Amino acid sequence: MSSHSMSPQRNVRVLVVGLGTMGTSHARAYKSVEGYELVGLCTSRAAERDDLEREFPATPRFESFEEALTRLRPDAVAISTYTEHHAAMALQAFAAGAHVFCEKPLADTLDAAQQVVSAARAAGKALLVGYILRVHPAWSRFVEIGRTLGKPLVMRMNLNQQSAGSFWEVHKRLMRSTSPIVDCGVHYVDIMCQVTRARPVAVHAVGARLTSEIAPAMYNYGHLHIMFDDGSVGWYEVGWGPMMSETAHFVKDMIGRTAACRSSRKRVAMRTRVRRTMTLTRGPTRFASITRHATPKAGFLSLTSWSRRQTNPTIKSSASASSGCS
Repeated sequence: MSSHSMSPQRNVRVLVVGLGTMGTSHARAYKSVEGYELVGLCTSRAAERDDLEREFPATPRFESFEEALTRLRPDAVAISTYTEHHAAMALQAFAAGAHVFCEKPLADTLDAAQQVVSAARAAGKALLVGYILRVHPAWSRFVEIGRTLGKPLVMRMNLNQQSAGSFWEVHKRLMRSTSPIVDCGVHYVDIMCQVTRARPVAVHAVGARLTSEIAPAMYNYGHLHIMFDDGSVGWYEVGWGPMMSETAHFVKDMIGRTAACRSSRKRVAMRTRVRRTMTLTRGPTRFASITRHATPKAGFLSLTSWSRRQTNPTIKSSASASSGCS
């Protein structure tokens, strides 16, 4: 949002607020990546978090965001709280003179998101939203291939998750303010916009409440349809909960006038190993495949391209494992 840049003479001092899965991951990154200094952690029940004491023993912890901003005066704030707190905290951070990284979605309403954008511009500060798929090697390649398939495009994506136990509790907490379509759907609608480079002109969505464990106005299953001004159309489906299908959980494909591209994921061993392949087909000829093997601690991405007359790999690269939304 701003051309303002940090001084190259010192590290960027970062306060992380919200220390769940994503916030803790961000804190680890700021602690280890050159050019950044983790100066504070802000979360509810901060004093009770023995895990934070073990992993970040020298980092000050706060329960009050206002106190953390006042005492630390950070250069930047990384917001990883529940969605309903994003906008208010971003506005506080800008008022305190900090740049903001905010997990997606930016806010729980369009008006609130626009207020945050306006505040960033007025303060002359950077605002970055956590669209991690934009920098994921496999997804970057998916977008690149999609742009070669011809217009209009048909884009189909889903992310149904059969959550149970503690995972289901996490989803229920998220649904106090954020629907499944919004939580991860922002990634896939963004992918559709990147591929088409076109303007959405119509959106239609439906939802269903498949459990009494969430608020009457919330839903844990939904799908939406998007039409773009170039004639392309997109479909996104998502569902959370123990009632969801084990098999209808991963569809990512694009179909154009000349070819189709598909990304698929096969669970080899639940929660421990994932195999992901991406294929591009033009009639009977297979041109490209991306395979990613991931474990909870590390990942490997290999990209191999070939045609009928070429079977030797031409490109290989490695990358770390990605989040559950990918």
